[in-house]
Amino acid sequence: MGVLVAELERWQAAKNLVSSATLADVWTRHIADSIQIFNLAPERKRWLDLGSGGGFPGLVIGICLAERGEGQIDLVESNARKCAFLRHAARVTGARVKVHAARIEEIVGSFAGAVDVVTARALAPLPQLLAWCEELLRTGALGLFPKGQHLDTELTDSARY
Repeated sequence: MGVLVAELERWQAAKNLVSSATLADVWTRHIADSIQIFNLAPERKRWLDLGSGGGFPGLVIGICLAERGEGQIDLVESNARKCAFLRHAARVTGARVKVHAARIEEIVGSFAGAVDVVTARALAPLPQLLAWCEELLRTGALGLFPKGQHLDTELTDSARY
């Protein structure tokens, strides 16, 4: 994980991969958070991360899968500059990832029935995530969508749907 953090710090100024306010706490705010997500379903082999951004949790999960010696995570990110970082970081860390430079709504349907877990971190409100992932969840994927301080509001809003 040290290589990932070093590359993140090197690329951060030019690519704005994560919030600058969280960079000082990268080990707890990004790495540990991502490992925690992986540990919710460590036996699962096919993962999908939507809105991968700076690679959290996607790259960390890809590194965990590489350490385990099996599995893959597909990273979906529409920002080409962030995709360049994701591909570079995957190469230098040996993470088991495939990067898709695409908009979520254009590609997510192609993963129906093909992934065990779908995740998205700091991407969109829960109702939007559920709309994007409806077919994935219906075909058996586990949805892991960590939420922050607005969890109660998002759950209340999601209940309407």
